[in-house]
Amino acid sequence: MNPATGSLVGCHGLRYAWPKAARTLVIDDFDVAQNERLFLCGPSGSGKSTLLGLMAGVLRAASGDVVLMGQGLSSMRPGARDRFRADHVGYIFQQFNLLPFLDPVENVLMGCAWSKARRRRAGGVPSSLRMEAVRLLQALDLDGDAIRRARTHELSVGQQQRVAAARALIGGPELLLADEPTSALDGRSRDAFLHLLLAECARHGTGVVFVSHDMSLARHFDRAVTLGSSAQGIEA
Repeated sequence: MNPATGSLVGCHGLRYAWPKAARTLVIDDFDVAQNERLFLCGPSGSGKSTLLGLMAGVLRAASGDVVLMGQGLSSMRPGARDRFRADHVGYIFQQFNLLPFLDPVENVLMGCAWSKARRRRAGGVPSSLRMEAVRLLQALDLDGDAIRRARTHELSVGQQQRVAAARALIGGPELLLADEPTSALDGRSRDAFLHLLLAECARHGTGVVFVSHDMSLARHFDRAVTLGSSAQGIEA
């Protein structure tokens, strides 16, 4: 957290232009507080996924800055941004980005593979890491048969979504970015999964930015922000 502002992550004066597109994502002022659970919504094409990429340092804005835990990402070299993200950010990608030839536990452990932070290494002991990976998968309601599968691609889409969430959560990152993480779940499974996901975030004091088109989920969050206003949205 940035002690000067009370902000875990802040985006200020951001302008991002998509390649070969005559549109620009504009984020004038956007902050997420420590431990805050924020619901991010907006129509398709409003830039929700792009904003997550900017906050993670995966994308770099043409101007402005993202400040995460007091560190400006725009001034970092790409390698330094990657290491900083590995230490402090968990990311649930919309397409999961799992390695299909690894088993579920091995995929979860990839969430710590490039991190040197003690918190994300769960003490740095391989057996402890594996135990934490299994605990997370069980906490997110993945059954024992699924956890023991030799290949993650053998799981259902909903089960793969749980593996992706566990990978993002392992080691208790300070910030969780979640891009449509309940899209493959039915109503009952969706609400149960979201409750478990947010409980794990509360366990570690993890701030959350959660993207979804499903407005019924907004009630689970501290605050909802809609992209599309003149200050936060798209300019043609």
